[in-house]
Amino acid sequence: MRQSILKQIRMKDLEKLEYELLSPSDKLLQDMAKIKGDIILLGIGGKMGPSMGKLARRAVEEAGLNKRIIGVSRFSDGRLRDELESHGIETIAADLLNEEELMKLPDVENVLYLAGNKFGTTGKEAFTWAMNAYLPGRVAEKYRDANIVAFSTGNVYPFVPVTSGGLSEESAASPVGEYGQSCLGRERIFEYFSQKNNTPTLIYRLNYAVDFRYGVLLEIAKAVYEGREIDLRTGNVNVIWQGDANEIALRSLLHCQAPAKILNVTGPETLSVRWVAEQFGQLLDIEPKFVHEVQPTALLSNASEAHKLFGYPRVTIREIIDITALWLTEGGSTFGKATHFQEREGKF
Repeated sequence: MRQSILKQIRMKDLEKLEYELLSPSDKLLQDMAKIKGDIILLGIGGKMGPSMGKLARRAVEEAGLNKRIIGVSRFSDGRLRDELESHGIETIAADLLNEEELMKLPDVENVLYLAGNKFGTTGKEAFTWAMNAYLPGRVAEKYRDANIVAFSTGNVYPFVPVTSGGLSEESAASPVGEYGQSCLGRERIFEYFSQKNNTPTLIYRLNYAVDFRYGVLLEIAKAVYEGREIDLRTGNVNVIWQGDANEIALRSLLHCQAPAKILNVTGPETLSVRWVAEQFGQLLDIEPKFVHEVQPTALLSNASEAHKLFGYPRVTIREIIDITALWLTEGGSTFGKATHFQEREGKF
């Protein structure tokens, strides 16, 4: 039944649906009115930055506010810069590791820190530490009087039993590999300057955001669609729709604290990779192929604090699965960037 219904939907309907799914909620509009001052997104050129900037701009307009949304990136691809500006986002081309360019950025009241390095860490460890642990100190000094939401990752946690329900913010960090270690370094630097300068800060531990164009679910869907084997050793994951993750990030500007607050952000389910693949198999009419045995541990987060503050995600896991299958079969564009969620030794 699901497959026959999905076949009736075409790409133009998907694009309309995506626009609706990315619309700001009433709660975001209310919170945006409470956020005092302009918002700058440092590292807007990554996977989440463009959609987050567009959501912020759209929320400002729909709430009837006079608030600047500013995006900073190297903008090596000029098309992205043009696209963001067409949505009313002010853009600044800058290398954040260049001290002079960093100091020239406008002083604003609210900072979303999205910059960082993950893929390619192996072999470029020094650059990864510079981006993930040195740069945060320079940004924290530059924006010592602002509210800062600093993106981090669930990779700062150790692997835990899949029956544990995931680790909450009170759990001790114990990252595996240099990427996770450098991300913990980023957190510690922001925490230090939050205490030193009394800067309201929120450490945003995300694990994992998904969208039609990238993420864990798309990777599983593509493997099923292309008849490739799916490695089950990391047999369980957490995910959250990127639009919901973006909303939480923006609304988190009202929850920054000094000392810094840590917040896990993900969906409420501990998902089985096998179950997800089987759902895609039904929709695509293809039998999934699996290799290896499910291991008893995985990288899992407990996001109950975020759910208490912001409510449960608006977009459900079954909706994401259905739409991802459609996007794939209709030839929708993808980012071509793997998450490496199966990685168990911290090598990215």
